[in-house]
Amino acid sequence: MELRRDVFQAIADPTRRAIITLVALQAMTPSAIAENFDSSRQTISKHIQILRECELLEQEQNGREIYYQLNPHKMKEIADFIEPFRKLWDDRFNKLEAIMKNYQPGTPKD
Repeated sequence: MELRRDVFQAIADPTRRAIITLVALQAMTPSAIAENFDSSRQTISKHIQILRECELLEQEQNGREIYYQLNPHKMKEIADFIEPFRKLWDDRFNKLEAIMKNYQPGTPKD
């Protein structure tokens, strides 16, 4: 049985989110990614491995170099899952904002 990592646990880590942000702009080698962090290359490699296991990063071989890039299909999957919750909270905040606009401090209510 293959153990799958939870994609939301993976993106909860700030370093992994930073890696995603970096490779969203352009494909990068592990060395280029690691240059952006104070962590050891081994630590960054572990983060990359976790992101690959969650299918958030794709790997492409170009000569001797391996490049990592964002998997847009997986990111869309995550965004599609989150979208109904975003709409729900937007509606709630809009209702709260309307209530607050009508609230007059110090004015007695009937």
